[in-house]
Amino acid sequence: MSALPYLAGVELGGTKMFVLRARGREIVERVSIATTTPAETLGAGAALLRRWHEDEPFAALGIGSFGPLRLDRTAADFGHMLPTPKPGWSGADIYGALAGVLPCPAAIDTDVNGAALAEVRWGAGAENDAPSDCLCYITIGTGLGAGFALHGRPLHGAMHPELGHILTRRAPGDAFPGACPFHGDCIEGLVAGPALAQRFGVPGQEIAADDPRWDHVAHDMAQMIGTTLLTTAARQVLIGGGVGMGRADLLDRVRARVVAQLAGYLPFVTDETIGAIVRRPALGDLAGPLGAVALAMDALADVDRG
Repeated sequence: MSALPYLAGVELGGTKMFVLRARGREIVERVSIATTTPAETLGAGAALLRRWHEDEPFAALGIGSFGPLRLDRTAADFGHMLPTPKPGWSGADIYGALAGVLPCPAAIDTDVNGAALAEVRWGAGAENDAPSDCLCYITIGTGLGAGFALHGRPLHGAMHPELGHILTRRAPGDAFPGACPFHGDCIEGLVAGPALAQRFGVPGQEIAADDPRWDHVAHDMAQMIGTTLLTTAARQVLIGGGVGMGRADLLDRVRARVVAQLAGYLPFVTDETIGAIVRRPALGDLAGPLGAVALAMDALADVDRG
């Protein structure tokens, strides 16, 4: 038997949830569960965690969930889902439903904060001699979420980052009203999967790469990335998710527009460097699951530190 204890991880997304167990950073088993209702989805995940724990106990649990989440441990609704566009999930007790079935340390954070943590430790942020001190991970799929790893820890404050709902300067001539039920043309309402389907009339993957309508999408994504670089001084902005990782041609358009829109104001952002700054996650689609593992490791380390 390995000397490393089992760690449990949960990555809860808008369409599916991954439940996994790992030894160190090696995922040894991963099960996908459809995201339906909170009772059904979380109940199935809790049952699997309980069964695995009975086979061999877990040392810690890490939960990375779509948000928004209450992450203040002193709050009465810690670990609960805050108002969300996903029907039926507002107020769901994510932490209680999953951590409540295991007698071990547990941590919860957004799925994108977890992914940023994994990338800074084992992925893009660790590829150079000096690990990145500020890394942003953005996922663009059913929604748009962004997480930050700052000096090796996920970024929290009054809440967690909610970059998906910032308002950006619109492209001249773009009359698309946006698809966010809260804000209309926030960045999530402009470039996430459902927004693209409304903008194009068909899913984005069915639109040719040379379709000029992608110019507006590239403009909007570049606005978001430029704002991120200006406000956070991130060294890297990683673009994941089905939209982010699914179209290399779109990412090339976005990079060019980031450089053009910043107009030389940030000296480290140039035609020569932009490819290393704005890029896909080094861990690919494992960034999220490994983010849950990283959160479990931190939960265990916090207990060991007393």
